Amino acid sequence: MVQETIEIGAYEVNAFGEVGSAFSRLIKPILHPQLSYFCRRLTQIEQSDIDRARDFSRVIGAFRDWVTAEPDPYVLAAWGDFDQRQLRRDCELHDLDDGWLEPHINLKAQYRDLRGLPKKRGLASAVRHEGFEWTGEQHRALDDAENTVKVFRKLLDMWRY
Repeated sequence: MVQETIEIGAYEVNAFGEVGSAFSRLIKPILHPQLSYFCRRLTQIEQSDIDRARDFSRVIGAFRDWVTAEPDPYVLAAWGDFDQRQLRRDCELHDLDDGWLEPHINLKAQYRDLRGLPKKRGLASAVRHEGFEWTGEQHRALDDAENTVKVFRKLLDMWRY
C-alpha cells in the first residue's frame, strides 16, 4: 500500500539552541482516506480527526510559510531519512516542488557516528541514553519532534550541516 503523510510536527531551533515556535497539523490522505487499524493504534490518531484535516498541498504550503518566515536560512532535521523521503513522495503525488526539503540533516545517522555506535539507534533509545525522559506519545509528529529537539540541543555544536 502506498503510504501518505498524515501528520507533520516540528519545532524551530535557532543557532544558539533556543527553541522557538512549533508547527503541528494533521493531513487528510487522498489515496487511502481511511486509516488502517494498525495506523490508528500506532499513532493514536482518530479517523474523525483525519476527516477534519486539510489536504497535503494546503498543510505543506502552511509549513513552508512557517519554515521560511524568518529571513535566516533554515536546515531541516529529522531522526532518520524516512520523513524526507516520504515528503518527497507526497510532493510528487501532489505535483508540488520538493526543493524546500533541502538542506536536510539525518540526525539518526550522524548520532551513530558521533557516539561511535555499531548501528543506528532509535529516537526513544537515544533520548534515554542522553539522560532524558520521553515526553508525549511515540509516533505523534510534534511529540517526536520535541524529543528529537532534546538530543539535538544537547549535541548542538556537533551536527554537520
